[in-house]
Amino acid sequence: MKLSNYLVRPNSRIDLSKIKTDLPDERISKETCEKILSRNIQKISELQEKLYADNKYVLLLIFQGMDASGKDSMIKNVMSGLNPQGTQVFSFKEPSKQELDHDYLWRIHKAMPERGRIGIFNRSHYEEVLIVRVHNLISKQNIPQRLISKNIWKQRYRQINYFERYMYENGTIILKFYLHISFEEQKKRFLKRIDDKTKNWKFSYQDVKERSFWNRYMLAYQ
Repeated sequence: MKLSNYLVRPNSRIDLSKIKTDLPDERISKETCEKILSRNIQKISELQEKLYADNKYVLLLIFQGMDASGKDSMIKNVMSGLNPQGTQVFSFKEPSKQELDHDYLWRIHKAMPERGRIGIFNRSHYEEVLIVRVHNLISKQNIPQRLISKNIWKQRYRQINYFERYMYENGTIILKFYLHISFEEQKKRFLKRIDDKTKNWKFSYQDVKERSFWNRYMLAYQ
């Protein structure tokens, strides 16, 4: 499995509709995957100790994806070897009133981990150019009308780039993961949540409603 096949290069354009959501011709057995995962978890654990001992850098992992894409499972299983004392996990949901009274990156900056630690974001500041854009929620963010223009999204892309560059230049390494699933696969996973009583709590009618905006989300992700 070549990692390069799954990288998005800077300044490159992608079409998510042309990217397969399953493994191509590289069929790997479940047993092989579990062995690879076990080795990598051990390696991550060793590297985390060095990161913590050095106390100079921050590692930030960002997970984005449609509902049921596997963000929670990824964090739970792949990151299972991390020491909780040196790991911070944040899940960004609808902003609170207090958060709306600040600039949109305020709650992100506040959640940034300390030096020597690993931060994991389940959703992130990208929601501000994703769900906010798909549902046109910009007018509800307590922003002065004079600051809202037709270029608001370009401005936010620029601001987010500057923010990440600032964090990087101050010792934060940012790794971003987009979990890509198909429209059909999402439906299967939603049905499993309904059929499995232990996962009923994960099912939300709002998730089903969001499926009607699938194409808009794909464009926003691109």
